[in-house]
Amino acid sequence: MRGIAVVSALLTWPAFAAAQALPTPGENLEISLITYGPGEIYWERFGHNAILVRNLSTGRSVSYNYGMFDFEQDDFFVNFLRGRMMYQIGAFDFEQEYPFYIDEGRSVEQQVLELAPARKVELAQFLANNAKPENASYRYDYFVSNCSTKLRDALDKALDGAIRKQSEGRSRGYTFRLDALRLTAPDRWLMLVIDLGLGPYADQRLDFWRESFVPMTLASVVSKTTLADGRPLVSSRRMLAESRIGEPPLLPPDLRPWFAMLGLAVAVALTALQATRQNVFSRIAFASIATLLSLLFGLGGLVLIGLWGFTEHQSAWRNENLLLLNPLCLLLLPTWIGAFRRGWSVSPRAQILAWAILFCAAVGLFLKVLPSFVQANLHWILLILPIHLALARSARLSSAPES
Repeated sequence: MRGIAVVSALLTWPAFAAAQALPTPGENLEISLITYGPGEIYWERFGHNAILVRNLSTGRSVSYNYGMFDFEQDDFFVNFLRGRMMYQIGAFDFEQEYPFYIDEGRSVEQQVLELAPARKVELAQFLANNAKPENASYRYDYFVSNCSTKLRDALDKALDGAIRKQSEGRSRGYTFRLDALRLTAPDRWLMLVIDLGLGPYADQRLDFWRESFVPMTLASVVSKTTLADGRPLVSSRRMLAESRIGEPPLLPPDLRPWFAMLGLAVAVALTALQATRQNVFSRIAFASIATLLSLLFGLGGLVLIGLWGFTEHQSAWRNENLLLLNPLCLLLLPTWIGAFRRGWSVSPRAQILAWAILFCAAVGLFLKVLPSFVQANLHWILLILPIHLALARSARLSSAPES
């Protein structure tokens, strides 16, 4: 019997040894969060990120990112205007992908994550399945469902909610608006257009979980996350490339003093030009400025109404700037065009309309003292309210025909 046992052991030993030599599924995988800094093109200003799955046995590295869009997509711009944007997750060879970002001058940071082998397999399988053509598309929202939040949610699921638990309720006081403006600050006109179009939804205070819609914020949150046993989630962190573009500012510029001075300057100029209308230059300048401003204010108001009433851009709904960019301004265009004539007078109806527009703008200022109206648009009030006052005053002073 002893001989039989020895022979049996010798026969089974190779299989046992081979089984012992097999690695645990997932041990040969390395999972990293890749964060790309802001670029110079307007859609690159918010940065970008991806999850890198590297097979240490084969050397194959696959980068999964949720930021794929195509201008050639059917009705892309129509869907963008309506707030029904469709983006996709893409899977790319990382070694071929990240040099593209380096060539653009963008920073590239890698954070290797300390996940259990089984969770690495689950996450890799989830991403691979998500990247299949039939699953790749998703409904995009720039604040709550973008390239960063999709990665955040996938990582959080693999960690049994550790990222959310450790980032919810903690805040540095930022809002969607503040992040959007500071990141687009290098493109001043883009920053101003975004600021005008955002309503009070964009001014809610964010904790770090929600602020992780910004890839760089998610990178910071992940770097500070710990596992259940107290170990840091990030096992190693390294910069693959430094930015040649420059870091975005921590805060957007304070426009209040500049807008207040500009609004006052325009108002004073309109008042002075109206008072010297006997001069041809003053008359033409006044009429041109008044007409152009009313046209811009009125058309801007129509755009804000369209965003609120006919699109799914919830961040643009209930925009208090409608009290400043008033569509009623369009009804005054004949009045201001008439100011090109030397014998110009303003009808009582036009005067009432001008003062009604001024009243709406003044209401916008009054609302700043009410806690339920949180939209951060004081700078726009400081710019536009004095202009409406100057126009209303000019309409009143021009109520009688000139001699």
